[in-house]
Amino acid sequence: MKLVYMGTPNFAVPPLRALMAAGHEIAAVVTRADKPAGRGRGISPPPVKLAALEMGRSVYQPARIRQPEAVEKLRVLGPDIIVVAAYGQILPKEILSLPKYGCVNIHASLLPAYRGAAPINWAIINGEKQTGVTIMQMDEGMDTGPILMQEALAIEPEDTAGSLAERLSALGARLIVEALGLIQSGGIAPTQQDHSKATFAPLLKKEDGLIDWGRSADEIHNRARGLSPWPGAYTYLDGRMIKILETEPAQGQAMPGHIVQADKDLIVGAGSGLIRILRLQPEAKRPMTALEFLRGHRNISGKFFVSARP
Repeated sequence: MKLVYMGTPNFAVPPLRALMAAGHEIAAVVTRADKPAGRGRGISPPPVKLAALEMGRSVYQPARIRQPEAVEKLRVLGPDIIVVAAYGQILPKEILSLPKYGCVNIHASLLPAYRGAAPINWAIINGEKQTGVTIMQMDEGMDTGPILMQEALAIEPEDTAGSLAERLSALGARLIVEALGLIQSGGIAPTQQDHSKATFAPLLKKEDGLIDWGRSADEIHNRARGLSPWPGAYTYLDGRMIKILETEPAQGQAMPGHIVQADKDLIVGAGSGLIRILRLQPEAKRPMTALEFLRGHRNISGKFFVSARP
């Protein structure tokens, strides 16, 4: 089919490559504008833009997709279908109804669970054991359209949001190629979602990473996994921020935030249970193991990690 592809982050790159490899005509790739990134805040193009240019595809980066000139550009392109994967903007009715086969979305959850912008992160934060990918027909709601195809994927105990996103992206790449073939042949029947079972995955903010040591050890561990690599879980010690990169729950009990062991292990109290910190990143420093950190912080046993800079 002749299609327009809309996506922005790394998650959206494998499906784009898969559609190209399957022989579909990609008339244009629509992605978000280049933006500052990294410590130097230099302007950086989205991963999808880089992949599209590498494949020789035309790239379009409107500030707002609902602007009349953006809608008109898509109309002139005349796609049979628009495929969306983590694009980052809501499509207006004028675009949803433009292609012959409408717009389909690759969503990284088993809808109606985890509708919204951050389904991978919130599934891990909430301690889910499985998630998956849904190929859905888009409507004017937030991930409320009919389901075309769905496949589950286990969340492994060691998964972070980053590692899980890679596996879900590969799954989405396979499913979207299968789905387009079935859509074109008329061999797929949309299934309405049960809206009464909907749960939500709102956009993450940096402050979502602040650790509340009053939560259970399992909750803190899942939050650190679910917020890796961004925005990252963090806390404060002696007035300086420390990112908590890798953890595991441990047996025992201590006051929330209390550093009960700081020799070969770095172990901290939680609301219930203990947290062993395996890797962390002190403010303005490189990531390091707990043992490396402790070599330079020999007298922190008995101190407290806190949830605000003093």
